[in-house]
Amino acid sequence: MRPDECAALDLPLGVQGWVREVYLRGHGQPWVFARSVAAQSSLEEGGLNMDELGTRSLGELLFSDQAFERGALQVCHYPRHWLPPVDQADLLWGRRSRFVRGALSVLVAEVFLPKLWAALSARSENN
Repeated sequence: MRPDECAALDLPLGVQGWVREVYLRGHGQPWVFARSVAAQSSLEEGGLNMDELGTRSLGELLFSDQAFERGALQVCHYPRHWLPPVDQADLLWGRRSRFVRGALSVLVAEVFLPKLWAALSARSENN
């Protein structure tokens, strides 16, 4: 886990963690890069086994369980070096927030990729 993620989760640097990176797609194209992190101890104490998530959306889990509380939304230009090499670009907008359920705390970040903006632009031109 990166130092900024540890800080956002109120964890010491170097803590053992779980990281999941996925793409959310539209029309077969990657539109959003998502990165979710949690401390291993938080997952164990919170009774959540992320390995069992499989292809299920983490968002589906977080929003269907009303016990999760969503923290403040942070918005910024996501640093290019934090993205996979194929998607590295300057000035991409990202957002993240922390979800908490008892001892369990998960940080979820989403970065809006250029193909999303291109699809939105094409749609508005066609309307």
